[in-house]
Amino acid sequence: MRSLFWRVFASFWLAIALTAGFSLLLGRVINQDAWLLNQHPALKGLAEAWTQRYENDGPDASQQLLEARKREYRVDVQVLDENGISIIRGTFPPRAAAYEARHPNEKRLPWRRLSVEYTSPKSGETYLLIYRLPLPAVIEWQRQSLLWPISAISIALLVVILVSLWLSLSITRPLNRLRGAVHDLGQTAYQQSSLAHLAKRRDELGTLAADFNRMGERVQGLISSQRQLLRDVSHELRSPLARLRIAIALSERAEPAEQKKYWPRLTQECDRLEALISEILTLARLDAESGSVQTIALRQMLEKLQEDARIEAPVQHLRVECEPNLPLVGWADMIQSALENLLRNALRFNPPEQAIELLARKEGDWICLSVRDHGPGVAEEHLARLHEPFFRAPDQSANGHGLGLAIARRAAERHGGQLILANHKDGGFIATLRLPLKPSASA
Repeated sequence: MRSLFWRVFASFWLAIALTAGFSLLLGRVINQDAWLLNQHPALKGLAEAWTQRYENDGPDASQQLLEARKREYRVDVQVLDENGISIIRGTFPPRAAAYEARHPNEKRLPWRRLSVEYTSPKSGETYLLIYRLPLPAVIEWQRQSLLWPISAISIALLVVILVSLWLSLSITRPLNRLRGAVHDLGQTAYQQSSLAHLAKRRDELGTLAADFNRMGERVQGLISSQRQLLRDVSHELRSPLARLRIAIALSERAEPAEQKKYWPRLTQECDRLEALISEILTLARLDAESGSVQTIALRQMLEKLQEDARIEAPVQHLRVECEPNLPLVGWADMIQSALENLLRNALRFNPPEQAIELLARKEGDWICLSVRDHGPGVAEEHLARLHEPFFRAPDQSANGHGLGLAIARRAAERHGGQLILANHKDGGFIATLRLPLKPSASA
């Protein structure tokens, strides 16, 4: 992965290295005496060369070396011993020496005076060499010698600027795209394609964009489902309300003696309306915070469901099979609500002479809770839509409100599992809650 961390890290140390290099280079440039002594061709290595010539060939040979340097570079040299006495004649004219003595301020002199002490490694003697370079020659050489460090500094600064610009753009552009995506999401106009290119990046920003894409897709899906749910709820509420309104209108027109026969119908419609609102609230409650998870006593839950089914439908028989010590962890209320809705559907369509099967078993890292009836089943083309809110197969449109399976599916998704609906191979219908051992709490 091309980590953004390494980009920032490398850029930071590159800037430090270049800054250190600039500092050293500028320090050498600012220290003009050392720069001239080490870099000027007339002075570079002259002290060492003169000492060797003097100690090996004598004063005359060393004097000739200084005169040759003067002819080539116009540099005057004096050589003094440790006591300040001239060792050789040198090339500095006496009149120039007298002029310099009358003007102790070096800024008013027409030459640049430099001095260096050199100790001979052969004899151990220390010599003081005093150089005098004409100012025009020094200025010309400085102009030429500073050209390459200035060029190097300019190139290095350009590199730092380009690297900083690249690093800034590589961070700010994706952040601007993410900001725009956040704005679009807030306006419910988020388009997943707006971050598709950014999500392909192989760094932290690409990972963030991919996660934001998934979040945006989920949020948009929730918004769409909520809008669809509101439309479906408004549609479903119209029917019982319309029937109530008609029954009330008929009772108002009827004679006092006949009004009593409309009360059972009004009560029935109120009960239907209450049941519908209760299922809607149950479905909405599944998206709310459900508290901490807990270990579920699954066998006790199934036995309680068996007892409730016996009271609700005495003519039906429910057979419960549960593997011992199933380690199911989750939200007990959600799972119980889901199983109640699956059982209610099974009780509605199962023939009394055959038992409904409620099974709990472990399959790898999953717990499967299945409810099977022996009814007519569902046409294959409708299986995929059975878990949608308010959807009812054409041959079952008169039964329920179409929310039971939606509640069961949402409970499974809240645990990170799924609801599997199918026609059983031996006849009837089977609904299976496939739940992980530990819920992922996927929204």
